[in-house]
Amino acid sequence: MSQLTDWSNFYVIVGSSAGALIGLQFVVLTLIAQRPRLGVAEAGAAFSTPSVVHFAVVLLLSAVMSAPWHTVIAIGVVWGLVGAGGIFYSIVVARRLKVQTVYQPVFEDWLFHALLPLLAYAMLAVAALVALARERPALFLVGAATLVFLFVGIHNAWDATTWHVFNKEKDEAEDDR
Repeated sequence: MSQLTDWSNFYVIVGSSAGALIGLQFVVLTLIAQRPRLGVAEAGAAFSTPSVVHFAVVLLLSAVMSAPWHTVIAIGVVWGLVGAGGIFYSIVVARRLKVQTVYQPVFEDWLFHALLPLLAYAMLAVAALVALARERPALFLVGAATLVFLFVGIHNAWDATTWHVFNKEKDEAEDDR
């Protein structure tokens, strides 16, 4: 598995980034927790939790890709399991987006919270199958999926944070006067 050695710096960078961003996400959520809002729990399951899950997947993939594997078959099983589980999770998140009542999702929300993660998880599942015949393209699929998760997580965390900062409830806005 000498091809994995070529990817070690990539996974050190993205894994470290994901770990730091998970910590930052918890700090932000702690700071905005002082602003209770009705329905935030169901919206959090649709908007905030998936960001942490995507960062955790990047961290998991980085750890898995840094392990000393002897064959691509074993690592392909991990990719396939994460991909299949993630496809299911993406469907759950899409359902949560639809049923929560705090915010009406627009196209960008559907793209970054449902479609792009679904695509990235599908890329992992496909990489597991491709790895059986061709290692190199499979490694690029996993690398691309990992970057999609990282950038989707960054976008979604930033989007949620700015929403909380710039949107105040009526009672809170009246208190500020």
